[in-house]
Amino acid sequence: MDSQMKKEFEKSKSKNKEERYEAYLNILEATEQKVDWAYEVWDQLLEDLTHKDNHQRSRAAQYLANLAISDPEKRMMKDFPRLWEVTKDEKFVTARHSLQSIWKVGLAGTEQKELVMEYMVDRFKDGTDEKNYTLIRCDIIQNMRNLYDHLDDEKIKQTAIELIETVDEKKYKKKYMDIWK
Repeated sequence: MDSQMKKEFEKSKSKNKEERYEAYLNILEATEQKVDWAYEVWDQLLEDLTHKDNHQRSRAAQYLANLAISDPEKRMMKDFPRLWEVTKDEKFVTARHSLQSIWKVGLAGTEQKELVMEYMVDRFKDGTDEKNYTLIRCDIIQNMRNLYDHLDDEKIKQTAIELIETVDEKKYKKKYMDIWK
């Protein structure tokens, strides 16, 4: 990892809100492509998934989701449950930001895609007891759309449509279907 990227990770924990946000954006941008330094920060990010500061938890989850494409050892296959836990964070904004980025894990390969899809399908089906479950479902369907747009995998679209068909409330069924128009 070069010194500039090290600085970005340091700045992402800064007390200065603007500096922290700028570093956050720079790290997300850098991790949109494969990087050769993922394992230099991997373990720290895993630790940060349970950090006392919810912003740290959210950033760690988003960085790890992005870094899945830079994971030739497939550590994510073992670490994914820890990442998924942040999508159920006590702070809803943290949970939501984590959930909205989780689809990127599926870009790392077939095994990772199947893992992410399995977790999202289960949550869609079994998460109706959760507070704000309609928003969570919307994020899950949007995640599937994002994966489909990147991978052009008809099975993803088919799964999403089948899930939407199980929704009884017309208002939400329409909202979810609109994502696929």
